[in-house]
Amino acid sequence: MTLSTRSALVPDTSAVLKQLGRRNIVFVGLMGAGKTVVGRKVAGMLGLPFVDSDHEIETVSRMTIPELFANYGEAEFRALERRVIARLLRDGPRVLSTGGGAFMSEQTRRAVTRQAVSVWLKADLDTLMQRVAKRQNRPLLNSGDPRAVMQGLMDIRYPIYGQADITIRTRDEPKEVIASEVVEGLVAFLQKGRECRKSAK
Repeated sequence: MTLSTRSALVPDTSAVLKQLGRRNIVFVGLMGAGKTVVGRKVAGMLGLPFVDSDHEIETVSRMTIPELFANYGEAEFRALERRVIARLLRDGPRVLSTGGGAFMSEQTRRAVTRQAVSVWLKADLDTLMQRVAKRQNRPLLNSGDPRAVMQGLMDIRYPIYGQADITIRTRDEPKEVIASEVVEGLVAFLQKGRECRKSAK
């Protein structure tokens, strides 16, 4: 299917936004999955504001993510991450990209379930490694064997990411293609929820 054909399948955004209501769209997944790039594109397609939780954390702390890890450790960083995401979720609707470990917090998952539709961008190991190799600011990969670390993160995190409302396979395709698939998945999810509410009446 061509990109132009895909674009024709995207429904009226006003209908999507009406069904979304005050809920946010929250992207989850490992580093390198494309949460920020695709999230920003989806926000543009739907006319919603976009926020990256890692960028917000760096703004409020006036430190980079690697500096936060180095100076305070992962536990303190995760506590700050939970607080920032909880605040961001209160101001929907918006599109929110989260750090790779954010969805591992049960507290954050509960907040996302209440206030958002979650989208997991699922990628294979080769895709992730190809992408993260371009950036050096990945504290969890600062080891002798980054590929083994990434595989370990996949083993631990993918079952949790699988609890997201929508799963989209991200791969070596233009971001417009993946974003269109996200919107299509969102439409299907919202429609299913609407039908369930009707049948319950």
